[in-house]
Amino acid sequence: MTEKVKKGICRKNDILAIVYLIVAAFLLMMTATRSSFLYPCNNWNDANSYFSVGKALFNGRMPYRDVFDQKGMYLYFFYGLCYLISHTTFIGVFLFEVILASFDLLGICRILRLYVKEETALVLSPLVLAVIVSSFSFYWGGSAEEVCLPFLIWGLYFSLDYFHNKYPKEAMSWKVILINGILAGMVANIKFTVLGFFFAWMMCIAFSFLAKKDFFGAVKGCFVFLGGMAVPFIPWVIYFAWNHGLYEWYWGYVYINVFVYSDLNEEGPGLFERIYTLSKLLYWVIRKNMIYFCFLIPGVIWNVLGGGKKWLERFNTLALCFFLFLGIYVGGSELPYYAFPLAVFTVFGFALLGRIFEWGILRILEGRNEQRQRTGKGKIAVYAAEIVSMALGIGIVFVYSMNIPYMSERKEDIFLYKFKEIVEEVQDPTLLNIGCLDAGLYTVCDIVPSCRWFQTQTLAIDDVLKEQERYIREGQTSFVIARDDYPQVIFEKYDLVAEEPWYHEGQEFTYYLFRLKENE
Repeated sequence: MTEKVKKGICRKNDILAIVYLIVAAFLLMMTATRSSFLYPCNNWNDANSYFSVGKALFNGRMPYRDVFDQKGMYLYFFYGLCYLISHTTFIGVFLFEVILASFDLLGICRILRLYVKEETALVLSPLVLAVIVSSFSFYWGGSAEEVCLPFLIWGLYFSLDYFHNKYPKEAMSWKVILINGILAGMVANIKFTVLGFFFAWMMCIAFSFLAKKDFFGAVKGCFVFLGGMAVPFIPWVIYFAWNHGLYEWYWGYVYINVFVYSDLNEEGPGLFERIYTLSKLLYWVIRKNMIYFCFLIPGVIWNVLGGGKKWLERFNTLALCFFLFLGIYVGGSELPYYAFPLAVFTVFGFALLGRIFEWGILRILEGRNEQRQRTGKGKIAVYAAEIVSMALGIGIVFVYSMNIPYMSERKEDIFLYKFKEIVEEVQDPTLLNIGCLDAGLYTVCDIVPSCRWFQTQTLAIDDVLKEQERYIREGQTSFVIARDDYPQVIFEKYDLVAEEPWYHEGQEFTYYLFRLKENE
């Protein structure tokens, strides 16, 4: 491997390569995510919930104590920044997703460069991202898992680069270990179930020290990693300590997710039953996301069993896959987008394709390529291949993404915008969302949540429904939006002013809008 390949993208082509990858990220996300301007809106409940909490954060309300949702603080902070760009649309979220995808592509390209030539890596990179964002686990766009992906991709790059190029000749530098600790700390403050990846990452690095009988190095490496991991916590420790909310932070993010949202605190199934359940779950995850698993599975097998690899290099790949999957699903909860972080290993399949291409077709055409490069035609061919790659990536999204049909819907036909006209008749309206997570009315009407339980959480705690019923009895908000059902007590303080059906994945829901009575 040449020094040019080791350093990543060729220096004189750095700017062009980065621009190409950013353009590819923009075009792919423009078609794949419902946050894009090509879609009427992103009406995914989860994404709107993050947006509402981020909005509340930037309007002086404390997450967990004043407005409740159970994800990590950086997710809300990033969504709050998106709110500053646009208060009533997801255009800020779309730009944020483009930034995330750009870092995804830069990391993917770096990983591919470990196995194939620069030109091949640049051509293949958009295709990797295309199959990832076309998968069922990408869902509607804007998930916490999507925000975690670039941290995983770059963590994977540092790990592969070390075991592929440096181990066992040299130890991993403390600087790289520190950087990856910071990446892990960011993930810990977005969605900590994805941390299984970084547990395996540091475990394998510790093994690399122990394999050379450097026990002190292994211990020091763990402390350096943990030190880096602590860095992203510092702003939030200061924030919650200043606002006397450290317990609320722990309760809302750690306690609720570990002891309420999952079944880890219960007796649950035995070991063998849990293994069987996880195996069955993996089978269905693969079936639902075959578009990237058809690359991931052969790529991982090749990376583990291929010739010329050290045993710890093979084990590293297996450990990263196993612990990432285990961390996500061991708690017993399962939703479609949970599988999205697993897509980080899709790059192995495209690295294998690139190697096959270079070993086969390029060898046959080697003489012609040398002649083309001398005449400048080689560069033109590469540029053409990159354009074709972007076009093919967009084509993959259009064919396989479940979001594409939603492009044809009109805003005026969506219940949110019909309700919006009614809500805006009231000056400075307030809102309560019951029966489901945030339906999106907070977003389109630019309403900052004023109640702690501003939406109905899918949590096994009594506080949610009791408190929401109290809000209704006291008439605390000028509007209430409900899905399918509502407490009869609502008619004491509110009038039903609108109802609209909504169809989703073969199911029909009905949304109701209630307005506070004028004499209340």
